[in-house]
Amino acid sequence: MKTKFRFSTILLAITLLINSFAINAAEQTKKPDPEKDKVLIYVLKNILTRGHFVAKDLDDNFSEAVYTSFIDGLDPSKRYFTQEDLKEFSKYKYQIDNQLLKDDLSFYNLVYSRFLSEMKKAKTYYGSLLSQPFDFNQNETIDLDYEKVPFAKNDNQLIEYWRKQLKLQTLGRIQEQTQLQDEKVKKDKNYKVKSFTTLEKEARAEVLKNMDELYVRIEELENDDWFSTFLNSVVGAFDPHTTYMSPNIKEKFDQDISGKLEGIGARLQKKGIYTHVFELVAGGPAYKQGDLEPEDIILKVAQGDEEPLDIVGMRLDDAIKFIKGKKGTEVRLTVKKKLDGSIKIISIIRDVVELDETYVKSSIVEKNGKKYAIIDLPSFYIDFSDESSRDSAKDMEQEIERLKAENVSGLIVDLRNNGGGSLKTAIEISGLFIDKGPIVQVKYRGENPVVKEDIDPKTQWEGAVVVLVNEFSASASEIFAAAMQDYKRAIILGGNQTYGKGTVQNVLPINQFYPKYETDLGYLKMTIQKFYRVNGGSTQIEGVYSDIAMPSRYSYMKFGERDLDGALAWDKVPQAKYTKTNSYANFADVIYNSKQRIAASANFQLVNEYAKWLKKNQDETLYSLNSKKFFQESDVKEAEAKKFKSVFDYKSNFTFTSPLYEQNLLKADNSLSDKRVAWHKNLSKDMYISEALNVLSELKLKDKSTIIKN
Repeated sequence: MKTKFRFSTILLAITLLINSFAINAAEQTKKPDPEKDKVLIYVLKNILTRGHFVAKDLDDNFSEAVYTSFIDGLDPSKRYFTQEDLKEFSKYKYQIDNQLLKDDLSFYNLVYSRFLSEMKKAKTYYGSLLSQPFDFNQNETIDLDYEKVPFAKNDNQLIEYWRKQLKLQTLGRIQEQTQLQDEKVKKDKNYKVKSFTTLEKEARAEVLKNMDELYVRIEELENDDWFSTFLNSVVGAFDPHTTYMSPNIKEKFDQDISGKLEGIGARLQKKGIYTHVFELVAGGPAYKQGDLEPEDIILKVAQGDEEPLDIVGMRLDDAIKFIKGKKGTEVRLTVKKKLDGSIKIISIIRDVVELDETYVKSSIVEKNGKKYAIIDLPSFYIDFSDESSRDSAKDMEQEIERLKAENVSGLIVDLRNNGGGSLKTAIEISGLFIDKGPIVQVKYRGENPVVKEDIDPKTQWEGAVVVLVNEFSASASEIFAAAMQDYKRAIILGGNQTYGKGTVQNVLPINQFYPKYETDLGYLKMTIQKFYRVNGGSTQIEGVYSDIAMPSRYSYMKFGERDLDGALAWDKVPQAKYTKTNSYANFADVIYNSKQRIAASANFQLVNEYAKWLKKNQDETLYSLNSKKFFQESDVKEAEAKKFKSVFDYKSNFTFTSPLYEQNLLKADNSLSDKRVAWHKNLSKDMYISEALNVLSELKLKDKSTIIKN
């Protein structure tokens, strides 16, 4: 298990590098536009120095941060630059601030041009190294902690770095194929076993294929992509959540936060030079039309009756632009069908596609003769461009009303893996559980905090509440959880603490600061505020500590805001005036009982051991490249892993069902029905949900007349 994890780490590092370029990519241009680059630098530095939450000087410390970030961002695995390159780059280490003030891009141009030349050389490195068998009898090792590994001294040592990384990838492939072979031998004693020499040759061929595919993707990137990476090194020097977004990335951001898009409702992926259909969104236009299927290849795209455009060889982001479009418009896809290879033209009318996995859903379960509900809230979604459209607050209010109609006694609000979203909806959702009052405090740079309140005296839900969180519950999730905790309105149950993102970002169109420039310059997502709990403490760094902490696989891992370079510090402001609900008669007793159950639970004890084992694996970064030792080490890890094979093999006796209003929808939509069946099955195997139900069923509401004032 460990070897596989570390083997994949190499590929993951490469993938993350490419993905970071794609995520940060600026709008594509066929030729470099130096004037645009200078305009972007000019506008960004002025916006940031005036509007960012932190007043930061463009000085030598700032320059060093940009220098380190950009170089590490381009070459995280130390595959391209040498110490000789770094010596040349270092003359700008403390000059970048001065260059930015003059809109001078000398540092970027030097590093970028060197990077391109080194990338071309790298193709010859890996091709040559993978053309010959590796010597697996050598006693040598590789360290995968690239933050500690120095840059290669020269090209010879750089090739040696490449050799070891490719050798490890090959070893990983051999191991996988050996395990598959062993399984086949168990099933068929006559199976012809391949020799190590054959397996090694096939493994090198597979690694070569993967590297070639990787470099096809790399070579699709243009100057704007790399410059966007540099821009993010500049803006990221202010804090980790301040980013530059190109127009197409802004479109993806809007899609994520609203949970919807306009198009055909198909998820696409690039395989070689072809654009493949990966998945259809249930209920979307392509799904309803019925002709397009997963694994179909899209060859051409036409807008209505216009001449079709050949997209073979086109980068995926560009192909998607032609396929997506406004509601009501027609797109004609020339498709090669997966089953018989026939060519077919498919006409689809674009529409608004709602991504169901983004939206609120609920399930009902009985325990001790009472009904309880789990409300899954994946994000605090909102469509800022259309106030009349659905959002998480409206959906939560409606969902609670429907559950009340079914006489549900208590609610579990599941915020696990909810990375946040809209501050507005977080406040409104918090207000559903209290009469009225402060929810969060927001502070701009150099100003006093402003209290954001729920002003609606209506309480949508007066019953018992448990909020389930984990280490990936962040931002707006933490606002809601903190408010429920400070008001003593809910018990917070989950990981030791949430993510710890206590900052607010605003998305600004850069063109509004430079209107005479006609080209779309993109957007700046800038940290403009910090938010604070009503008790005065920030959720920044600290997050929200659970009332009941449960072991998880992430318990000992490095996760969260506190582990990000440049994260803003924790601080506090004066407490707001608020009245605790004091909703429960046995709040402390319920927490105590739960902690006792968790401590005595063999399931949670095993999870805790597993978490420690994962941490140990994370910390071990040195690997043998001797095949005998490599496989021995792997066997040891596999034996250790078997101990944890059943770590999440939990099954409760609970039966989860959809609320009544959804029953007719499930009959009419097989895809939705399948999703709910899978979700309910997972809920029945979720030990965290089971303990949340235990807590919820024990909570006893207190007389409303008893309150504690602050």
